[in-house]
Amino acid sequence: MNVTINGQHYELEEGATLADALERFQSPSRGVAVALDGAVVPRDRWRDTELTTAATVEIVTAVQGG
Repeated sequence: MNVTINGQHYELEEGATLADALERFQSPSRGVAVALDGAVVPRDRWRDTELTTAATVEIVTAVQGG
């Protein structure tokens, strides 16, 4: 299935979850917030939240500094 992660298109297997998308995007395990189709998804639901074709995932990483 084709999904968009931070503006780029990726091909993921059917049944892929948000956790799978984070692995594919090589996202850090801490300091990350994730939105699926514009709605923030709590970390404890990433492994249970399946993606659908044409889903849009935004991954935001916190950085230090001002």
